[in-house]
Amino acid sequence: MARRWPPALGLGRVRNVPLRVSHAAGDYVPYLPEKDELPAESADFHLRFLAGATDEERNHGPVLARQALDLFTGPVDGDEDRYELVVTHNFLVAWLVRDVMHAPKWRWLGLNHCNGALTVIRYAPGRPASILVSNDMRHLPVELRWTGFPPELHI
Repeated sequence: MARRWPPALGLGRVRNVPLRVSHAAGDYVPYLPEKDELPAESADFHLRFLAGATDEERNHGPVLARQALDLFTGPVDGDEDRYELVVTHNFLVAWLVRDVMHAPKWRWLGLNHCNGALTVIRYAPGRPASILVSNDMRHLPVELRWTGFPPELHI
């Protein structure tokens, strides 16, 4: 069955939902490309950005990213739809969106999501995954929208 977002989900309406913590939903660098994988015009920019990644991030991030794809993506077994909410960080959201789009592994770079924004992905059997909503901030008060982005990028 499909794995998708429940209609009208609001925190005040969620009851008896199991909470589980997963390191795969954490904040980490999911993939570190080599220079020759990147477009020539942006390779140096991206590599400077990633230069601050620690050895731990370089070693564990890609492992966690593979786990995240295994845990949080794809149709589920059985005959009933299942809805899952994964609370995570910008880099993992970008990694999951990149995967849905079948984009190269490096392309998580530059897919930026605001703090508290919603991205909804639907996984249905026998169909390609679909991005239903991306970086949606309408549920946030105006003063909390675009947090994490410089003012010149607010729209």
